[in-house]
Amino acid sequence: MSTETLSAGAEHSRFVQRVRRRFEAELALLEPGLPVRASIDRLIDTLLARGRELPSALRVARHIVIERLAVLDIEQAAPMTDITRAMTELAEATLDRALAQAYADQDARYGAPLNERGERIDFWVVGMGKLGAHELNVSSDVDLIYVYEEDGQTAGPKVVTAHEYFAQVARSLYTLIGDNTDDGFVFRVDLALRPNGNSGPPVVSLSMLEEYFLVQGREWERFAWLKSRVIAPSSSITSGRAKQLTATVTPFVYRRYLDYGVFDGLRQLHRKVREEAQRRAAGRPERANDVKLSRGGIREIEFIVQLLQVVRGGQFPEMRTRSTLKALDKLAAGGLMKPESAKRLAEAYVFLRRVEHRIQFLDDQQTHVLPTSDADLGWIARSMGFTCTEDTCELLQHLGETREFVAMEFDALLHDGKTPANPSPNGCRACGLPPQPVDSAAFIERLPPELAERVRGWIDHPRVRMLREESKLRLSKLVMRAAQGVADGACNLEAAGRFIDWLEPLMRRESYLALLVERPEVQNRLLRLLGLARWPAQFLMRHPGVIDELADERLLHGRFERDNYIAELEARHNAWGRFNQADEESLLDTLRRAHHAEVFRTLVRDVEGHITVEQVADDLSALADATVECCIQWAWQHLRQRHRDTPQFGVIAYGKLGGKELGYGSDLDLVFVFDDTAETDTDRAVEAYGAFVRKLINWLTTRTAVGELFDIDTALRPNGNSGLLVTSLTSYKNYQEGRGSNTAWTWEHQAITRARFCAGTPELAPRFEAVRRAVICAERDPVALRGEIQAMREKLRAARPVKQGFFDVKHSPGGMVDAEFAVQYLVLAHGKQHAGLLDNVGNIALLQRAEACGLLPAGVGTAAADAYRELRRAQHRARLDEKPTQVDPASAAAERDAVLALWRTVFA
Repeated sequence: MSTETLSAGAEHSRFVQRVRRRFEAELALLEPGLPVRASIDRLIDTLLARGRELPSALRVARHIVIERLAVLDIEQAAPMTDITRAMTELAEATLDRALAQAYADQDARYGAPLNERGERIDFWVVGMGKLGAHELNVSSDVDLIYVYEEDGQTAGPKVVTAHEYFAQVARSLYTLIGDNTDDGFVFRVDLALRPNGNSGPPVVSLSMLEEYFLVQGREWERFAWLKSRVIAPSSSITSGRAKQLTATVTPFVYRRYLDYGVFDGLRQLHRKVREEAQRRAAGRPERANDVKLSRGGIREIEFIVQLLQVVRGGQFPEMRTRSTLKALDKLAAGGLMKPESAKRLAEAYVFLRRVEHRIQFLDDQQTHVLPTSDADLGWIARSMGFTCTEDTCELLQHLGETREFVAMEFDALLHDGKTPANPSPNGCRACGLPPQPVDSAAFIERLPPELAERVRGWIDHPRVRMLREESKLRLSKLVMRAAQGVADGACNLEAAGRFIDWLEPLMRRESYLALLVERPEVQNRLLRLLGLARWPAQFLMRHPGVIDELADERLLHGRFERDNYIAELEARHNAWGRFNQADEESLLDTLRRAHHAEVFRTLVRDVEGHITVEQVADDLSALADATVECCIQWAWQHLRQRHRDTPQFGVIAYGKLGGKELGYGSDLDLVFVFDDTAETDTDRAVEAYGAFVRKLINWLTTRTAVGELFDIDTALRPNGNSGLLVTSLTSYKNYQEGRGSNTAWTWEHQAITRARFCAGTPELAPRFEAVRRAVICAERDPVALRGEIQAMREKLRAARPVKQGFFDVKHSPGGMVDAEFAVQYLVLAHGKQHAGLLDNVGNIALLQRAEACGLLPAGVGTAAADAYRELRRAQHRARLDEKPTQVDPASAAAERDAVLALWRTVFA
């Protein structure tokens, strides 16, 4: 082996040299390969069997395991995650052994700690930080918090409280794990993260912890608890008793809203870390190369990840993971981070952690600073595949580039808190005046008159009076940005006015104000959107949480994707289950948030002109289908009366949803069918599906704190509002085909021309379609059919009067309804002879097909189709801008004439 090769090996480590000299005979006791929990336990057992006391056995085991990890890491290029997991399992194994010994010692003195029911009180060793995340480094301390289940007292000859008992256990643990003996230590123990820090008690009860979270818990502590995990005793983990702790910690870490208010908390924490690093480096410039705490170091990657997790994790549980690398994947998959950024941050994290391990392998010191010794630095470089000479060191060059990238990503997300993100806290670049609260006369005087008038009404507003000074400054900053946008020509005055009107009811919902303050680009996009149409402001008033979607740069460049939407919802559903939070309230809110977000994405693409009216309708219809599908699957699992694992059930969409012409806020016309009576008791099936449909409608229509999903109309079911909410597919078929005393009316057959199977058991879809086609192809007297459809049209027209001198794009003669009724007649009268008319492809395509079949004169169908398309656009534009759909007849004369020509041709 060459000198170059030797100098890159594990034997350069002075720690490895010491271990090999002192424990040469014991090294072979550890089984070959990567140390895992089972092999570590067997190593400890062997050391105990050879006569070592537990404290010695634990310390020797640590030396042997880390020596093995040095070889695997340095000489065999083991993945970084293998090294950190092995270190974590070493900590778990040794703490579990030490806790068992501490229990035995204290039980002998005091007896077991019991609650009022005479049961032993549980005690949890909570691993924080890297220990909790299975990311422990090779010379790390262990951040621990000790929590006991409940109060009580011991049952031995000397009675003490449970608190006193567990305080003694904590002291014993420190002695067994942290004391530095002739054999060294197992782990340095740090309890500083416990409630009230070093001034707090060493152990706390679960109720004490919960009260602390509610009353005193600080923002930075939420980040500390994000990675927390019970690591001992193993019996509490396997029995599930430790889930009580998880139920207490989770709502403290993750709030049930988009929590942009945590930015300031993390800034404060980062500032403390940065200041501590600078203090340590004062007068010692070599400490500037701290791969953990310095600018662009490991800690900043962790802050980036944890910030985005805490902000979104309350509503999106799939973002919750302790692992930094897994979290980066989830953030990229969720659109919270560019995939390329996530990939590079992951690479940076692995690289920096590997450098950290090399530093610590040198002397088994808890340090993250590159050595100043040329020999040590050269060894680290060569062992990682870099060239290092007197003139250049590739390692330092790569380290500098990596840290610069990390720092740029960190600064882009979260500036350091010392320098404001904008030159003026009120967002005014020109005046440079000190910040003024939004209800101050000095601030209002700086606004354009039109905006000042709106804001002046806030001075005595009860909501404004109750705001903290910080929130008033946030409001003034947002208003001033809007005013500046008008001055710069970035948005129009109408947009700024709508923005101020939108802010008013949200004044006390500080998380939304924080979001806009932290993300100026979101406010800019919001102002542009508000300037393009009125209806987005109304949607945002009802669902303000969706503004977070404006942060996604992919927003304008996509379309709704059903499979991705359902997969994301299922991932969220599964995540709620993992955290024992899959209750109906959580699921209803999850469905509503997802649906509102997708509607908003479609709305933005629509208003910005990136998709057509037809594409809007297609996407909204597909979204409704997918949402109903998820509701079916989830609601069935929450049905107590269910008689089978999966329902044989289908939802038939009529009307706008059936024709895939859904608009914003459209009702859903739905009919429900089932088909499993051959396999089960009929009465039981009817009862179960009746209860299920009531639950399903409740899931679809209930207004929760998040909002609503849909308004549902079930009047098109067999026998209308007097009929059953759900019928068997056979009964539905008989009703539509006129078998029995109750049969469908012609208007119901008109409706079925636009019906389709939209959700439920896939096998029922072709069976429904067969029924639909059979109904359409039934023999009919064309004269009688024409008369009935005309009579129904007159009935509708009488119910929708139009002002004299106006043309209603939907209801007036020559409007959209005339075209729809003409299409329905053509389908029912000629579908049997012309199979192309049986497909539910929409009115425009059916008009074109009818002309191609010779049922309409050349040009009549095409002209009517074009007119229908333009009338839909006019209706859509009017609704987006909250304008009436009754317009000047001259503005739609060509379209009206084309539809009237169609009507005369069909019904003459």
